Amino acid sequence: MAKTKELKVTLVKSKHGRLKNHKACVTGLGLRRMHQTVTVADTPENRGMINRISYLLSVEEA
Repeated sequence: MAKTKELKVTLVKSKHGRLKNHKACVTGLGLRRMHQTVTVADTPENRGMINRISYLLSVEEA
């Protein structure tokens, strides 16, 4: 079995006052509060959300 790649995503800026779609992307990635880090699979869907709100996030390969 091939191991799936994962990304560590950290919310470094607040989601308050952002566009509705951008807040939805933050929630969709599983982030609830600032400086919280989650590990997500490296899929095209997650990459799209990360690219849309990249100005709010810090991303590293896990």
